[in-house]
Amino acid sequence: MDFKLSEEQQMLQDTAARLVRDEYPFDKREAFSESALGYSADFWRQLGELGLTSVSLPEAYGGFGGGVDSMLVLTELGRGLCLEPYLQSVVHAGGLIAQLGSDAQKDHWLPRIASAEAQFAVALEEPQSHYQLHDVQTRAETAGAGWKLSGRKAVVIGGQSATAILVSARTAGNARDEQGIGLFLVDPDQPGVQRRAYPTIDGQGACDLFLDGALGEAVGVPGEALAALQYQQGRAIAGQCAEALGSMQEACDLTLDYLKTRKQFGVPIGKFQVLQHRMVDMRSELEQATSMAILAACVADQPDSAERSRTLAAAKFIVTRAGRFIAEQAIQLHGGIGMTWEYVLAHHAKRLVSFSHQLGDDDHHLKAYAKLMEVA
Repeated sequence: MDFKLSEEQQMLQDTAARLVRDEYPFDKREAFSESALGYSADFWRQLGELGLTSVSLPEAYGGFGGGVDSMLVLTELGRGLCLEPYLQSVVHAGGLIAQLGSDAQKDHWLPRIASAEAQFAVALEEPQSHYQLHDVQTRAETAGAGWKLSGRKAVVIGGQSATAILVSARTAGNARDEQGIGLFLVDPDQPGVQRRAYPTIDGQGACDLFLDGALGEAVGVPGEALAALQYQQGRAIAGQCAEALGSMQEACDLTLDYLKTRKQFGVPIGKFQVLQHRMVDMRSELEQATSMAILAACVADQPDSAERSRTLAAAKFIVTRAGRFIAEQAIQLHGGIGMTWEYVLAHHAKRLVSFSHQLGDDDHHLKAYAKLMEVA
C-alpha cells in the first residue's frame, strides 16, 4: 500500500505545521491556558481563515470529507499541544450535525463551524456512565414545540467557552436502555444552564454541565440517536489517535535531542547502550501507533460495521498504551527535568495521559474489541 501523501495533502500538512510552529510556542501556550477563554481566539480564527476547521466536514459544506486529511491537521495540533477544542467542535460536533441534523440545521451551523465562527462542545458523558453512551440519566421532556432538559453532564471539553453544546438526553425508557436516547442542541447562555468550569490535567478547558429545565432543539429524530452517537464517537477516536500521535512524535524527538546533548562522564548519555535500547523501544511503539492511527483514519468515515468498530477499538487501545509507554520512558530518560512544569515534555506526558481517559480508556476498548471478536 502506498502511504505517500498527495501534493494537496502535503500542502495541507505543511500549512498546519507552519501555523503551529509560528503561532504556538510553548510560552504562549501557557498564557493561553491561563486566559479566561482557555485557548487562543486569534489562533482559532486563523484555523478558520486557512480552511483548516473545514477539513473533516462534508464536501458539500466546503470540507474535505475527513479521513487522512483530518489526521494530518490533528497530528500537527497534537505536536504543538494546541488547546483549541478542534476535535470536539469540528470533528465530533460537526459530524453529529452532518449526520443527524435537518437541512436547516446543517445550513445554519456547518458553515459556522467550518469558518470557526462557532465553537461547539459535545456533552455525552455523565458521572456514572463510565464511557457507556447508552447510560443516560439526563431527561428530555416535550415543552410545546420544543424540549426541556434536566440532568448533569461531566467533563465537557471546550464546554466552558462553547457557542452551543450538543447534549444527549433520554426521551423514554430507563437508564442504560439503548432506545429512547436523543440529541439536543442547547444554548449554554440561557436560563436553566449552569457551567462549572475547570482546567483538565493537560491544560485544556472543560466544564460540568447542569441542566434544570433548559430548552433544547432536537437534532435528528428524538429517541433514535444512539447509533449516530456511536458512529461519530468512532470518528472522534480516530481524530484523537492522530492528535496523540503528534504528541508522541514530539516526545520522542525531545528525548532523542536530550540524549544527544546531556553529558555524563564527559560523553553524551546517548552513547550508553542501555539508553539507546530504551530509545529504540520508544520508536518501536511510535511506529506501531503510527500504523494504527493511519488505519483508524482510513476507516473512520466508512459505513458503520463490526469491522470498522473493531479497527477503531484496536487503534484506541494500541495508541493509548503506546502513548503511556512513551510518556513514561521519556520522563525516565530525561530524569528530574522531565517533570519540570517549565519544560514542555511534562505537558506532553500530561496530554498523553489525559487522552487515555477520554472517549474510553484502554481497558474499555479492549473489552469492546473482545466482544466484537466474539460476535464475529
